[in-house]
Amino acid sequence: MPLDAKTRLGTYEILGRLGAGGMGEVYRAKDTRLGREVAIKVLPEAVASSPERLARFEREARTVAGLNHPNIVTLFSVEDEAAVRFLTMELVEGQTLSNLLTPGGLPLARILELSIPLTDALVAAHERGVIHRDLKPGNVMVTREGRMKVLDFGLAKMMGEEAPHPSDPSDPGAPSMTAGATADAPISGAGQVVGTVPYMAPEQIRGEATDARSDLFALGIILYELATGRRPFTGESSADVSSSILRDTPESIARVRTDLPGDLERIVSRCLQKNPRERYQTALDVSNELRAMRRVLERGEPEKPAPDKVASIAVLPFVNRSASADDEYFSDGLADELLNVLAKIRGLRVVARTSSFQFKGKSDDIATIGQKLNVATVLEGSVRKAGNRIRVSVQLVKVSDSSHLWSDTYDRMLEDIFAVQDDIARSVVKELRTALLGEEADSDASGAAKADVARAARGRGTDPEAHRLYLLARHLIDRLTREDTAKAVAYFEEALALDPAFALGWVELSRANSKGAGFGWIPQAEGWARAREAVERALSLEPDLAEGHAQMAGIRMYYDWDWRGAETSMRRALELARGNASVLRIAAVLAGNLGHVEEAIRLCRQAVEQDPLSAASYHNLGLHPSGRLAEAEAAYRKALELAPQMTATRAYLSLILMAQGRDDEAMAEAQREPEEALRLWALAILNHGMNHRAASDAALQELIAKCADEAPYQIAEVYAARGEGNEAFEWLERAYAQRDGGLSEMKSSPRLRSLHGDPRWGQMLHKMGLE
Repeated sequence: MPLDAKTRLGTYEILGRLGAGGMGEVYRAKDTRLGREVAIKVLPEAVASSPERLARFEREARTVAGLNHPNIVTLFSVEDEAAVRFLTMELVEGQTLSNLLTPGGLPLARILELSIPLTDALVAAHERGVIHRDLKPGNVMVTREGRMKVLDFGLAKMMGEEAPHPSDPSDPGAPSMTAGATADAPISGAGQVVGTVPYMAPEQIRGEATDARSDLFALGIILYELATGRRPFTGESSADVSSSILRDTPESIARVRTDLPGDLERIVSRCLQKNPRERYQTALDVSNELRAMRRVLERGEPEKPAPDKVASIAVLPFVNRSASADDEYFSDGLADELLNVLAKIRGLRVVARTSSFQFKGKSDDIATIGQKLNVATVLEGSVRKAGNRIRVSVQLVKVSDSSHLWSDTYDRMLEDIFAVQDDIARSVVKELRTALLGEEADSDASGAAKADVARAARGRGTDPEAHRLYLLARHLIDRLTREDTAKAVAYFEEALALDPAFALGWVELSRANSKGAGFGWIPQAEGWARAREAVERALSLEPDLAEGHAQMAGIRMYYDWDWRGAETSMRRALELARGNASVLRIAAVLAGNLGHVEEAIRLCRQAVEQDPLSAASYHNLGLHPSGRLAEAEAAYRKALELAPQMTATRAYLSLILMAQGRDDEAMAEAQREPEEALRLWALAILNHGMNHRAASDAALQELIAKCADEAPYQIAEVYAARGEGNEAFEWLERAYAQRDGGLSEMKSSPRLRSLHGDPRWGQMLHKMGLE
C-alpha cells in the first residue's frame, strides 16, 4: 500500500512520492533525528512476503552499500519499522538523463561531460563484482550541481549469479514478450528482475549468463542516444525491440552526425557488438577511450583516424603449396619475417604474429579478419618450394571493400629469397602509404620505402641454407617442449656456423637457451650464461637490433636482477620497436616488478591492442589488478578463451575470484590449472583463505615434496599468504640461493604483503636491488 505524506517510519517522516524503482516505491522523507532529507525505498508487501524476493532486497542493500563512489547513489541504512522494510539513501535532486536527450543529439563536449562519469560509475561497480543489469537514461540522474548519479541498483546482481529467462516456463511470474507488451516496460519475473528491453544486451534477452559486458552494451545504447537523439534499436513492442537487438546493425552514427569524430562511432560500435567477447572487456577501457577523446577535443588536436585511414596491416600465414607438408615451417617463416620487418617501419601499425596466425587454416573472410584485428589491409600469400626453386605469390587486400591494392608472383631460386622478401616489403610499404595516407606514388616514395625496409631488415643473414635452418629452429622453439627446444638450439648453432654474422640468429639462440634455463630443462647458470653470450654477440654485430635489446633486458631482469641495466635495455628496445607486442609485454613485466603498476597496465593494454588475439597479452594484463578485480578477471578469462590450456592463468584467476568472495568458482578454476606446481600453490592459498587448514597444509606439503627445487619462490608466497613469516623468509632465501626467477616479482606480489612490516623484508629488497 502506498505511503501518504506525514506517515512516520520510525524517525523518518514521508514528504511525498518520488516514483517507483525496479524493486519498490521511492519516497522523499525527512530524517527527523539528523534534520536532513533522504530518499526511502520501500519493499512492496507482495515482495516482503516472498522469501526469495526478500533475499534479493537484502542483497540489494549489501550491493549498494559496497559502492562508495561520487557517481553512485549512497546508501545510508537498511531498516525495518512497523513491518515495513525499507532503505534510506542519498536524496538526488535534478533531472534524469532521459530529460537531457534532444532530437539530433548533443554536442560532443556535452556527450563526453555526461558519459565519462557514467562510465566511471560502472568501473567502480564492476571492480566490486557488481553489474547493474538495468542501466538506462531513466536510472541516471544529473544533479542540480551537474553531478552524475547512477540509481537503482535494485536490478544489480553479484557476478556469477544467473537469472531465468523472462519467458522461461519454469518461472510462472514471467511476462511473455509479445506484441502486446510495452517496449519500455521493465521485464521482471517471480525469481529475478531482468531489465528494460530497449537497453538489454542480446545475452539478457536470450536468458544467458550476464556479466560486466552486458552493462557495456547498455552503455553503448546510451552513448548512441546522446549522440543521435534516438535509440539504435526500435520497435512497437518488446518483441520487436528484442528482435532488433538480436538481429539488426544500427545506422552508423557517422551517417546521422557528420560533425562527430570517427572515434566515437568506433567506441559505440564496439560496445554494441552482439557477441560479448567482441565488446570492450571492461568499463575502464571505455573510460580511457572517452578521456582520450576529451583530451583531443580540449587540445584542438585532429581526431585519431579510423582503421581504414591509417597504414595498418595483418600478415596472414602463407599457405604451403609445396609437395611436402614438412615445408610448412618455410611458408610460415617467410610470413613471420615479413611481419617483423614491417613492424619496424615507423608509421605502420602491424598486428603481431600471435594474432594474425590465429587464422591459419581457417576460412574467415577478409572483412571478418580485418574487423577482429582492427586493420585496414591484409597481406596473404602462398609458397611453393621444389628443390632449389620457390614460387611466392602475394596479394595486399583492402579490408573495407576487399579490393586488391597490389599482387605479384615471384619465381626464383632459393638463394634469391632475401631479395624477394625485400621486394614484397617495399611494395607493401609503398602501396599502404599511397592508398591509405595519400602519398604520391613517385620515385621519391619508392626510394623512401626502400630505405625504410633496409633499416628494418637489419640483423638478417645472407646464407640461404642458414636461413632455412633458422626458420626451422624458430618453428620448433615455439612448441615449448624440452625436446623441441633442444632441437632448436642445435639448428640455430648449425645456422650460425654457416653464417656467423647472422645477428637475429644469435638473438634466437639466446632466447632458446634462456627458455631452457627458465623451464629447468638445462642447468640455470649454464643456460643463462649461454643466453648472455649469444645476445652480446648479436648486439656486437648489430647494435640497433630491437630484439637483441629486449632479450638482454629479460636476462638482466630474470637472472641478473640488474634493474637499472634492464631498464636501459628496455628503453632502447622500445625506441627501436614500439609496435612490437613481445617487447611491450617484457616492458610491462619489468615495470610491474619495479612497482610501477600504472605504467605496467598501460604497456599491457598497448600489447593487447597490438596483439588482440594473444592469450599472453591478456594474461599479463591480469597480473596487475591494483584493486581492479573485475578487469583482471576479464583479462584472464579472455586469455583462457584464446588458449584454454594456458599455463598459470587458471591459478591466478582463482585468486582473483576468491578476492571477490566467489570461493566455489575459485576452487574450480584452481583444480583445472594444468601446471602441477601452480595448481598446488593456488590450492594451498585458497584453502587457507577459506579456513580449510588441513587442506591448505596438505597442498603445501605436496608442493614442497614435489617442487621444492623448481618452485621455492612460490612456496615462500604460500607461507606468506598464510601469515607464517619465518618460513616465508626461509624459502625466499632458498629462492635467492637458487636464483629463482620468480623473485623478480617479489616487490609487486600481493601474496607477500604480510611480510612488509618485518625488518627482514627491507633486507631482502636490498639484496635484490629493489629497495
